[in-house]
Amino acid sequence: MDQDTTIIRFEAISKRFPGVQALQTVSLDIRRGACHALMGENGAGKSTLGKILAGLYQPDEGRIIFDGKPVSFRNPRDAFLAGIGIVHQELAFCENLSVAENLCLGSLPGRLAFVSRSELRARAQHALAAIGAEINPDAIMAELSVGRQQMVQIAGAVAGGARVIIFDEPTSSLSQVEARRLFGLVKDLRSRGITSIYVSHRLEEIFELCDTVTVLRDGRLVDTRPIGELNEKKLVEMMIGRPVEAFFSRKGGGTPGDELLRVENFSSPGKFSSVSFSIRAGEIVGMAGLVGAGRTEVARAIFGLDPCARGAVYVGGLKQSIRAPGQAMLSGIGLVPEDRKRCGLVLGMTARENISLATLRKIAPLGWISFKRECEQVGDFFRRLKVRAPNVNTLAASLSGGNQQKLVIARWLAANCRVLIVDEPTRGVDVGAKAEIHALIDELARSGSAILLISSELPEVINLSDRVLVMRDGRLAGELGRAEASQANILKLMAGVAA
Repeated sequence: MDQDTTIIRFEAISKRFPGVQALQTVSLDIRRGACHALMGENGAGKSTLGKILAGLYQPDEGRIIFDGKPVSFRNPRDAFLAGIGIVHQELAFCENLSVAENLCLGSLPGRLAFVSRSELRARAQHALAAIGAEINPDAIMAELSVGRQQMVQIAGAVAGGARVIIFDEPTSSLSQVEARRLFGLVKDLRSRGITSIYVSHRLEEIFELCDTVTVLRDGRLVDTRPIGELNEKKLVEMMIGRPVEAFFSRKGGGTPGDELLRVENFSSPGKFSSVSFSIRAGEIVGMAGLVGAGRTEVARAIFGLDPCARGAVYVGGLKQSIRAPGQAMLSGIGLVPEDRKRCGLVLGMTARENISLATLRKIAPLGWISFKRECEQVGDFFRRLKVRAPNVNTLAASLSGGNQQKLVIARWLAANCRVLIVDEPTRGVDVGAKAEIHALIDELARSGSAILLISSELPEVINLSDRVLVMRDGRLAGELGRAEASQANILKLMAGVAA
Protein backbone atom coordinates (compact mmCIF):
# COMPACT_ATOMS: atom_id res chain seq x y z
CA MET A 1 0.00 0.00 0.00
CA ASP A 2 1.30 3.46 -0.90
CA GLN A 3 2.72 5.43 2.03
CA ASP A 4 0.53 8.46 1.19
CA THR A 5 -2.62 6.40 1.67
CA THR A 6 -1.42 4.50 4.75
CA ILE A 7 -1.99 6.07 8.16
CA ILE A 8 -1.11 3.02 10.31
CA ARG A 9 1.27 0.17 9.62
CA PHE A 10 1.66 -2.75 12.02
CA GLU A 11 5.00 -4.48 11.44
CA ALA A 12 5.43 -8.02 12.88
CA ILE A 13 3.55 -7.27 16.10
CA SER A 14 3.75 -10.00 18.76
CA LYS A 15 2.26 -10.02 22.25
CA ARG A 16 2.26 -12.75 24.87
CA PHE A 17 0.36 -13.01 28.15
CA PRO A 18 0.97 -15.72 30.77
CA GLY A 19 0.06 -18.98 29.08
CA VAL A 20 -1.32 -17.32 25.94
CA GLN A 21 0.29 -16.10 22.70
CA ALA A 22 -2.19 -13.33 21.90
CA LEU A 23 -0.48 -12.07 18.71
CA GLN A 24 2.22 -13.66 16.55
CA THR A 25 4.09 -11.47 13.98
CA VAL A 26 0.98 -9.66 12.72
CA SER A 27 1.60 -7.18 9.89
CA LEU A 28 -1.02 -5.08 8.11
CA ASP A 29 -1.72 -1.59 6.79
CA ILE A 30 -4.69 0.68 7.59
CA ARG A 31 -5.65 3.11 4.85
CA ARG A 32 -6.21 6.78 5.70
CA GLY A 33 -9.90 7.66 5.99
CA ALA A 34 -11.01 4.02 5.75
CA CYS A 35 -13.30 1.98 7.95
CA HIS A 36 -11.15 -1.11 8.45
CA ALA A 37 -12.67 -4.17 10.14
CA LEU A 38 -10.78 -6.52 12.45
CA MET A 39 -12.55 -9.89 12.58
CA GLY A 40 -11.98 -13.20 14.30
CA GLU A 41 -13.27 -15.46 17.03
CA ASN A 42 -12.96 -14.56 20.71
CA GLY A 43 -9.29 -14.78 21.66
CA ALA A 44 -8.11 -14.26 18.07
CA GLY A 45 -6.19 -11.12 19.05
CA LYS A 46 -8.42 -8.37 17.62
CA SER A 47 -8.89 -6.39 20.82
CA THR A 48 -5.25 -6.93 21.82
CA LEU A 49 -4.06 -5.35 18.56
CA GLY A 50 -6.40 -2.39 19.09
CA LYS A 51 -5.24 -1.94 22.68
CA ILE A 52 -1.60 -1.94 21.58
CA LEU A 53 -2.39 0.87 19.15
CA ALA A 54 -4.28 2.74 21.89
CA GLY A 55 -1.34 2.51 24.34
CA LEU A 56 -3.03 0.10 26.76
CA TYR A 57 -0.50 -2.63 25.98
CA GLN A 58 3.05 -2.51 24.65
CA PRO A 59 4.07 -5.07 22.03
CA ASP A 60 6.74 -7.64 22.89
CA GLU A 61 8.08 -7.46 19.33
CA GLY A 62 7.48 -5.39 16.21
CA ARG A 63 6.67 -1.73 15.73
CA ILE A 64 3.90 0.65 14.70
CA ILE A 65 4.28 3.31 12.01
CA PHE A 66 1.75 6.12 12.48
CA ASP A 67 1.42 8.71 9.75
CA GLY A 68 4.84 7.78 8.37
CA LYS A 69 6.71 7.84 11.71
CA PRO A 70 7.56 5.05 14.18
CA VAL A 71 5.67 5.52 17.45
CA SER A 72 5.75 3.94 20.89
CA PHE A 73 2.87 4.81 23.22
CA ARG A 74 3.61 4.28 26.91
CA ASN A 75 -0.01 4.76 27.94
CA PRO A 76 -3.44 5.73 26.53
CA ARG A 77 -2.77 9.43 27.10
CA ASP A 78 0.24 9.31 24.75
CA ALA A 79 -1.94 7.69 22.08
CA PHE A 80 -4.77 10.16 22.69
CA LEU A 81 -2.46 13.16 22.33
CA ALA A 82 -1.12 11.67 19.09
CA GLY A 83 -4.67 11.45 17.73
CA ILE A 84 -5.81 7.90 18.53
CA GLY A 85 -8.97 7.21 20.51
CA ILE A 86 -10.68 3.99 21.53
CA VAL A 87 -14.26 3.00 22.31
CA HIS A 88 -14.00 -0.05 24.56
CA GLN A 89 -16.22 -3.11 24.47
CA GLU A 90 -16.26 -3.30 28.26
CA LEU A 91 -17.32 -0.06 29.90
CA ALA A 92 -14.72 1.77 32.00
CA PHE A 93 -15.98 4.75 33.99
CA CYS A 94 -15.89 6.37 37.40
CA GLU A 95 -19.44 5.34 38.17
CA ASN A 96 -19.84 7.66 41.16
CA LEU A 97 -19.14 10.73 39.00
CA SER A 98 -21.46 12.53 36.59
CA VAL A 99 -21.53 12.13 32.82
CA ALA A 100 -19.88 15.56 32.43
CA GLU A 101 -17.10 14.74 34.91
CA ASN A 102 -16.35 11.46 33.15
CA LEU A 103 -16.21 13.13 29.73
CA CYS A 104 -13.78 15.79 30.97
CA LEU A 105 -11.51 13.64 33.14
CA GLY A 106 -7.88 14.55 32.45
CA SER A 107 -8.76 18.05 31.24
CA LEU A 108 -11.09 19.55 33.83
CA PRO A 109 -11.84 23.21 32.99
CA GLY A 110 -11.16 25.87 35.60
CA ARG A 111 -8.55 28.02 37.28
CA LEU A 112 -6.05 26.94 39.89
CA ALA A 113 -7.73 24.28 42.05
CA PHE A 114 -11.30 25.28 41.17
CA VAL A 115 -13.36 23.51 38.49
CA SER A 116 -15.69 25.60 36.34
CA ARG A 117 -18.96 23.68 36.55
CA SER A 118 -20.59 25.72 33.81
CA GLU A 119 -17.71 25.06 31.39
CA LEU A 120 -17.65 21.40 32.42
CA ARG A 121 -21.34 21.07 31.59
CA ALA A 122 -21.01 23.00 28.33
CA ARG A 123 -18.19 20.74 27.11
CA ALA A 124 -20.18 17.64 27.96
CA GLN A 125 -23.29 18.94 26.21
CA HIS A 126 -21.24 19.68 23.10
CA ALA A 127 -19.69 16.20 23.11
CA LEU A 128 -23.05 14.49 23.54
CA ALA A 129 -24.73 16.66 20.91
CA ALA A 130 -22.00 15.74 18.39
CA ILE A 131 -23.32 12.17 18.29
CA GLY A 132 -26.98 13.01 18.91
CA ALA A 133 -27.09 11.47 22.40
CA GLU A 134 -29.90 12.89 24.53
CA ILE A 135 -28.30 12.29 27.93
CA ASN A 136 -28.34 14.60 30.94
CA PRO A 137 -24.70 15.62 31.58
CA ASP A 138 -25.47 15.92 35.30
CA ALA A 139 -26.65 12.28 35.57
CA ILE A 140 -24.53 9.91 37.65
CA MET A 141 -22.92 7.26 35.44
CA ALA A 142 -24.03 4.35 37.66
CA GLU A 143 -27.68 5.38 37.13
CA LEU A 144 -27.49 5.04 33.34
CA SER A 145 -28.31 1.87 31.42
CA VAL A 146 -25.47 -0.04 29.79
CA GLY A 147 -26.56 1.29 26.39
CA ARG A 148 -26.43 4.90 27.52
CA GLN A 149 -23.05 4.41 29.19
CA GLN A 150 -21.77 3.09 25.87
CA MET A 151 -23.01 6.24 24.11
CA VAL A 152 -21.13 8.40 26.64
CA GLN A 153 -17.95 6.47 25.89
CA ILE A 154 -18.40 7.03 22.15
CA ALA A 155 -19.06 10.73 22.71
CA GLY A 156 -15.81 11.05 24.65
CA ALA A 157 -13.76 9.43 21.89
CA VAL A 158 -15.30 11.55 19.13
CA ALA A 159 -15.01 14.78 21.11
CA GLY A 160 -11.26 14.21 21.55
CA GLY A 161 -10.66 15.08 17.90
CA ALA A 162 -8.87 11.82 17.14
CA ARG A 163 -7.63 11.08 13.61
CA VAL A 164 -8.02 7.35 14.28
CA ILE A 165 -10.80 5.83 16.38
CA ILE A 166 -10.83 2.16 17.40
CA PHE A 167 -14.37 0.85 17.88
CA ASP A 168 -14.23 -2.35 19.95
CA GLU A 169 -17.71 -3.94 19.77
CA PRO A 170 -19.38 -0.50 19.97
CA THR A 171 -22.95 -1.72 19.41
CA SER A 172 -22.84 -4.65 21.82
CA SER A 173 -25.09 -2.83 24.33
CA LEU A 174 -27.02 -0.48 22.04
CA SER A 175 -30.62 -0.57 20.90
CA GLN A 176 -31.38 -0.65 17.19
CA VAL A 177 -32.10 3.09 17.19
CA GLU A 178 -28.82 3.87 18.98
CA ALA A 179 -26.92 1.51 16.67
CA ARG A 180 -28.32 3.22 13.57
CA ARG A 181 -27.21 6.56 15.00
CA LEU A 182 -23.72 5.15 15.52
CA PHE A 183 -23.58 3.88 11.93
CA GLY A 184 -24.42 7.36 10.69
CA LEU A 185 -21.66 8.75 12.89
CA VAL A 186 -19.04 6.30 11.58
CA LYS A 187 -20.01 7.18 8.01
CA ASP A 188 -19.77 10.87 8.85
CA LEU A 189 -16.30 10.37 10.36
CA ARG A 190 -15.20 8.66 7.18
CA SER A 191 -16.47 11.55 5.06
CA ARG A 192 -14.30 13.86 7.20
CA GLY A 193 -11.20 11.74 6.58
CA ILE A 194 -11.12 10.16 10.05
CA THR A 195 -9.96 6.54 10.08
CA SER A 196 -12.03 3.94 11.91
CA ILE A 197 -10.78 0.53 13.03
CA TYR A 198 -13.96 -1.45 13.62
CA VAL A 199 -14.02 -4.61 15.74
CA SER A 200 -17.35 -6.44 15.74
CA HIS A 201 -18.85 -9.92 15.64
CA ARG A 202 -21.97 -8.67 13.84
CA LEU A 203 -21.44 -9.45 10.19
CA GLU A 204 -24.21 -7.15 8.95
CA GLU A 205 -22.39 -4.18 10.52
CA ILE A 206 -19.13 -5.07 8.79
CA PHE A 207 -20.74 -5.27 5.36
CA GLU A 208 -22.61 -2.01 5.88
CA LEU A 209 -19.76 0.11 7.26
CA CYS A 210 -16.37 -1.29 6.30
CA ASP A 211 -14.41 -1.20 3.05
CA THR A 212 -11.57 -3.55 4.11
CA VAL A 213 -11.51 -6.61 6.38
CA THR A 214 -8.57 -8.19 8.21
CA VAL A 215 -9.16 -11.61 9.75
CA LEU A 216 -7.12 -12.94 12.69
CA ARG A 217 -7.18 -16.50 14.00
CA ASP A 218 -5.34 -17.71 17.11
CA GLY A 219 -3.23 -14.54 17.15
CA ARG A 220 -2.06 -14.85 13.54
CA LEU A 221 -3.01 -12.94 10.41
CA VAL A 222 -5.24 -14.95 8.07
CA ASP A 223 -5.79 -12.39 5.31
CA THR A 224 -6.76 -8.81 4.46
CA ARG A 225 -9.30 -8.29 1.68
CA PRO A 226 -11.58 -5.60 0.25
CA ILE A 227 -15.16 -6.10 1.46
CA GLY A 228 -16.31 -6.46 -2.14
CA GLU A 229 -14.45 -9.76 -2.45
CA LEU A 230 -16.30 -11.36 0.48
CA ASN A 231 -19.72 -12.58 1.48
CA GLU A 232 -20.88 -13.75 4.93
CA LYS A 233 -20.10 -17.40 4.28
CA LYS A 234 -16.53 -16.71 3.10
CA LEU A 235 -15.89 -14.36 6.02
CA VAL A 236 -17.10 -16.89 8.61
CA GLU A 237 -14.96 -19.63 7.07
CA MET A 238 -11.91 -17.32 7.21
CA MET A 239 -12.60 -16.59 10.88
CA ILE A 240 -13.03 -20.13 12.16
CA GLY A 241 -11.19 -22.14 9.52
CA ARG A 242 -14.15 -24.42 8.79
CA PRO A 243 -17.67 -24.12 7.32
CA VAL A 244 -20.35 -23.21 9.86
CA GLU A 245 -23.81 -21.64 9.90
CA ALA A 246 -23.67 -17.99 11.00
CA PHE A 247 -26.48 -18.49 13.50
CA PHE A 248 -28.00 -21.52 15.18
CA SER A 249 -31.57 -21.91 13.90
CA ARG A 250 -33.92 -23.68 16.28
CA LYS A 251 -36.65 -25.75 14.67
CA GLY A 252 -38.93 -25.32 17.64
CA GLY A 253 -39.24 -27.43 20.76
CA GLY A 254 -41.59 -30.32 21.38
CA THR A 255 -44.77 -30.20 23.42
CA PRO A 256 -44.16 -28.03 26.52
CA GLY A 257 -44.45 -29.67 29.93
CA ASP A 258 -45.81 -28.35 33.21
CA GLU A 259 -45.67 -24.69 34.11
CA LEU A 260 -42.33 -23.92 35.81
CA LEU A 261 -42.43 -20.12 36.11
CA ARG A 262 -45.41 -17.82 36.53
CA VAL A 263 -45.18 -14.08 37.17
CA GLU A 264 -48.38 -12.25 38.19
CA ASN A 265 -48.97 -8.49 38.36
CA PHE A 266 -45.28 -7.75 38.77
CA SER A 267 -44.51 -4.04 39.26
CA SER A 268 -41.69 -1.78 40.38
CA PRO A 269 -42.19 2.00 40.63
CA GLY A 270 -40.62 3.81 37.69
CA LYS A 271 -39.38 0.60 36.05
CA PHE A 272 -42.24 -1.68 35.00
CA SER A 273 -45.91 -2.22 35.79
CA SER A 274 -48.45 -5.07 35.81
CA VAL A 275 -46.25 -7.63 34.07
CA SER A 276 -47.72 -11.15 33.94
CA PHE A 277 -46.54 -14.21 32.00
CA SER A 278 -45.70 -17.88 32.40
CA ILE A 279 -43.15 -20.34 30.99
CA ARG A 280 -43.54 -24.10 30.83
CA ALA A 281 -40.92 -26.83 30.98
CA GLY A 282 -39.11 -27.13 27.66
CA GLU A 283 -40.10 -23.65 26.49
CA ILE A 284 -37.88 -20.76 25.44
CA VAL A 285 -39.82 -17.52 25.80
CA GLY A 286 -38.15 -14.48 24.27
CA MET A 287 -38.50 -10.97 25.66
CA ALA A 288 -37.91 -8.15 23.18
CA GLY A 289 -38.08 -4.37 23.52
CA LEU A 290 -36.05 -1.23 23.14
CA VAL A 291 -33.34 -0.38 25.65
CA GLY A 292 -35.16 1.10 28.65
CA ALA A 293 -38.40 -0.80 27.99
CA GLY A 294 -38.02 -2.70 31.27
CA ARG A 295 -36.76 -6.12 30.10
CA THR A 296 -33.64 -6.26 32.27
CA GLU A 297 -35.48 -4.69 35.21
CA VAL A 298 -38.08 -7.49 35.15
CA ALA A 299 -35.33 -10.14 35.03
CA ARG A 300 -33.47 -8.60 37.98
CA ALA A 301 -36.67 -8.37 40.00
CA ILE A 302 -37.54 -12.04 39.45
CA PHE A 303 -34.03 -12.92 40.68
CA GLY A 304 -34.52 -10.89 43.88
CA LEU A 305 -32.40 -7.87 42.94
CA ASP A 306 -35.18 -5.25 43.22
CA PRO A 307 -36.43 -4.69 46.79
CA CYS A 308 -39.19 -2.41 45.49
CA ALA A 309 -40.75 -5.06 43.22
CA ARG A 310 -44.25 -6.21 44.10
CA GLY A 311 -46.28 -9.11 42.70
CA ALA A 312 -46.24 -12.88 42.77
CA VAL A 313 -43.66 -15.35 41.47
CA TYR A 314 -44.49 -19.07 41.27
CA VAL A 315 -41.89 -21.77 40.55
CA GLY A 316 -43.26 -25.24 39.83
CA GLY A 317 -46.70 -24.10 40.99
CA LEU A 318 -45.48 -22.94 44.41
CA LYS A 319 -45.54 -19.28 45.38
CA GLN A 320 -42.08 -18.00 46.27
CA SER A 321 -40.97 -15.18 48.52
CA ILE A 322 -37.88 -13.96 46.70
CA ARG A 323 -36.24 -10.91 48.25
CA ALA A 324 -32.60 -11.80 47.47
CA PRO A 325 -30.64 -13.79 44.84
CA GLY A 326 -29.91 -16.58 47.36
CA GLN A 327 -33.64 -17.23 47.71
CA ALA A 328 -34.03 -17.25 43.92
CA MET A 329 -31.25 -19.83 43.60
CA LEU A 330 -32.85 -22.05 46.25
CA SER A 331 -36.10 -21.82 44.27
CA GLY A 332 -34.28 -23.10 41.18
CA ILE A 333 -33.87 -19.81 39.30
CA GLY A 334 -30.60 -18.76 37.62
CA LEU A 335 -29.67 -15.45 35.95
CA VAL A 336 -27.10 -14.74 33.25
CA PRO A 337 -26.90 -10.90 33.53
CA GLU A 338 -26.37 -8.51 30.63
CA ASP A 339 -23.21 -7.01 32.16
CA ARG A 340 -20.96 -10.01 32.82
CA LYS A 341 -18.07 -8.01 34.32
CA ARG A 342 -20.07 -6.07 36.89
CA CYS A 343 -22.75 -8.58 37.74
CA GLY A 344 -21.81 -12.00 36.38
CA LEU A 345 -18.22 -12.67 37.39
CA VAL A 346 -15.71 -12.21 40.20
CA LEU A 347 -12.84 -11.15 37.97
CA GLY A 348 -10.19 -11.72 40.61
CA MET A 349 -11.19 -15.38 40.91
CA THR A 350 -10.22 -18.22 38.60
CA ALA A 351 -12.45 -19.81 35.98
CA ARG A 352 -12.82 -22.81 38.30
CA GLU A 353 -13.99 -20.70 41.23
CA ASN A 354 -16.43 -18.69 39.11
CA ILE A 355 -18.11 -21.77 37.66
CA SER A 356 -18.53 -23.45 41.05
CA LEU A 357 -20.02 -20.40 42.85
CA ALA A 358 -23.62 -21.58 42.41
CA THR A 359 -22.91 -25.16 43.50
CA LEU A 360 -20.91 -24.70 46.70
CA ARG A 361 -23.53 -26.58 48.74
CA LYS A 362 -23.01 -29.58 46.47
CA ILE A 363 -19.21 -29.61 46.46
CA ALA A 364 -18.83 -28.50 50.09
CA PRO A 365 -21.52 -30.44 52.02
CA LEU A 366 -19.68 -30.08 55.32
CA GLY A 367 -18.49 -26.52 54.75
CA TRP A 368 -15.18 -27.52 53.18
CA ILE A 369 -14.85 -27.44 49.40
CA SER A 370 -13.93 -30.79 47.90
CA PHE A 371 -11.25 -29.85 45.40
CA LYS A 372 -11.70 -33.17 43.61
CA ARG A 373 -15.46 -32.70 43.18
CA GLU A 374 -14.98 -29.11 42.10
CA CYS A 375 -12.39 -29.99 39.44
CA GLU A 376 -14.50 -32.84 38.08
CA GLN A 377 -17.58 -30.64 37.79
CA VAL A 378 -15.80 -27.59 36.41
CA GLY A 379 -13.63 -29.55 33.98
CA ASP A 380 -16.69 -31.10 32.36
CA PHE A 381 -18.34 -27.75 31.62
CA PHE A 382 -15.02 -26.13 30.76
CA ARG A 383 -14.56 -28.66 27.94
CA ARG A 384 -18.23 -28.72 26.96
CA LEU A 385 -18.39 -24.97 26.37
CA LYS A 386 -14.92 -24.95 24.73
CA VAL A 387 -13.57 -22.19 26.98
CA ARG A 388 -10.35 -20.88 25.46
CA ALA A 389 -7.94 -20.67 28.38
CA PRO A 390 -4.75 -22.48 29.41
CA ASN A 391 -6.59 -24.27 32.25
CA VAL A 392 -9.41 -23.96 34.79
CA ASN A 393 -7.15 -22.00 37.16
CA THR A 394 -6.79 -19.09 34.74
CA LEU A 395 -8.02 -15.77 36.17
CA ALA A 396 -11.42 -14.74 34.76
CA ALA A 397 -10.12 -11.19 34.23
CA SER A 398 -7.54 -12.44 31.70
CA LEU A 399 -10.10 -14.12 29.41
CA SER A 400 -11.71 -12.57 26.35
CA GLY A 401 -15.30 -11.33 26.60
CA GLY A 402 -16.78 -14.37 24.91
CA ASN A 403 -14.95 -16.80 27.14
CA GLN A 404 -16.00 -14.84 30.22
CA GLN A 405 -19.61 -15.20 29.07
CA LYS A 406 -19.13 -18.94 28.76
CA LEU A 407 -18.05 -19.07 32.42
CA VAL A 408 -21.31 -17.42 33.52
CA ILE A 409 -23.40 -19.85 31.47
CA ALA A 410 -21.35 -22.81 32.72
CA ARG A 411 -22.13 -21.82 36.32
CA TRP A 412 -25.88 -22.23 35.78
CA LEU A 413 -25.46 -25.37 33.70
CA ALA A 414 -23.61 -26.86 36.67
CA ALA A 415 -26.40 -25.74 39.03
CA ASN A 416 -29.10 -27.60 37.03
CA CYS A 417 -31.57 -24.75 37.62
CA ARG A 418 -35.18 -25.34 36.54
CA VAL A 419 -35.66 -21.76 35.38
CA LEU A 420 -32.88 -19.86 33.61
CA ILE A 421 -33.08 -16.17 32.72
CA VAL A 422 -30.50 -15.23 30.07
CA ASP A 423 -30.07 -11.50 29.44
CA GLU A 424 -28.08 -10.70 26.27
CA PRO A 425 -26.37 -14.13 26.28
CA THR A 426 -24.26 -13.49 23.17
CA ARG A 427 -23.33 -9.82 23.63
CA GLY A 428 -19.77 -9.41 22.34
CA VAL A 429 -19.51 -13.09 21.35
CA ASP A 430 -18.10 -14.25 18.02
CA VAL A 431 -20.16 -16.10 15.44
CA GLY A 432 -18.79 -19.55 16.26
CA ALA A 433 -19.30 -19.17 20.02
CA LYS A 434 -22.74 -17.67 19.37
CA ALA A 435 -23.88 -20.84 17.59
CA GLU A 436 -22.51 -22.92 20.47
CA ILE A 437 -24.34 -20.84 23.09
CA HIS A 438 -27.59 -21.00 21.11
CA ALA A 439 -27.26 -24.78 20.93
CA LEU A 440 -26.66 -24.93 24.70
CA ILE A 441 -29.78 -22.86 25.42
CA ASP A 442 -31.78 -25.15 23.15
CA GLU A 443 -30.29 -28.20 24.88
CA LEU A 444 -31.32 -26.83 28.29
CA ALA A 445 -34.89 -26.33 27.08
CA ARG A 446 -35.04 -29.83 25.61
CA SER A 447 -33.84 -31.24 28.91
CA GLY A 448 -36.88 -29.68 30.61
CA SER A 449 -35.76 -26.25 31.83
CA ALA A 450 -37.82 -23.10 31.33
CA ILE A 451 -35.84 -20.34 29.61
CA LEU A 452 -36.55 -16.60 29.58
CA LEU A 453 -34.39 -15.15 26.79
CA ILE A 454 -33.80 -11.39 26.69
CA SER A 455 -31.94 -10.02 23.68
CA SER A 456 -31.58 -6.85 21.63
CA GLU A 457 -30.85 -8.95 18.55
CA LEU A 458 -34.22 -9.73 16.99
CA PRO A 459 -32.88 -12.62 14.82
CA GLU A 460 -31.67 -14.27 18.04
CA VAL A 461 -35.06 -13.89 19.71
CA ILE A 462 -36.97 -15.08 16.64
CA ASN A 463 -34.72 -18.08 15.91
CA LEU A 464 -34.69 -19.44 19.46
CA SER A 465 -38.07 -18.59 20.98
CA ASP A 466 -41.29 -20.61 21.10
CA ARG A 467 -43.12 -17.40 22.05
CA VAL A 468 -42.05 -13.75 22.16
CA LEU A 469 -43.12 -11.20 24.78
CA VAL A 470 -42.67 -7.57 23.73
CA MET A 471 -42.06 -4.86 26.35
CA ARG A 472 -42.80 -1.19 25.78
CA ASP A 473 -42.50 1.62 28.36
CA GLY A 474 -42.39 -0.84 31.26
CA ARG A 475 -45.46 -2.84 30.22
CA LEU A 476 -46.11 -5.93 28.14
CA ALA A 477 -47.20 -4.63 24.75
CA GLY A 478 -48.12 -8.06 23.41
CA GLU A 479 -47.26 -11.70 22.91
CA LEU A 480 -46.50 -13.46 19.62
CA GLY A 481 -46.43 -17.16 18.86
CA ARG A 482 -43.50 -18.62 16.91
CA ALA A 483 -45.37 -18.43 13.59
CA GLU A 484 -46.28 -14.75 14.09
CA ALA A 485 -42.96 -13.61 15.58
CA SER A 486 -41.55 -11.82 12.56
CA GLN A 487 -39.20 -8.87 12.83
CA ALA A 488 -41.89 -6.56 11.43
CA ASN A 489 -44.52 -7.66 13.98
CA ILE A 490 -42.10 -7.34 16.90
CA LEU A 491 -41.04 -3.85 15.79
CA LYS A 492 -44.68 -2.78 15.52
CA LEU A 493 -45.32 -3.78 19.12
CA MET A 494 -42.12 -2.05 20.22
CA ALA A 495 -43.34 1.13 18.55
CA GLY A 496 -46.86 0.87 20.00
CA VAL A 497 -48.57 -0.27 16.80
CA ALA A 498 -50.79 -3.37 17.02
CA ALA A 499 -49.20 -6.36 15.26
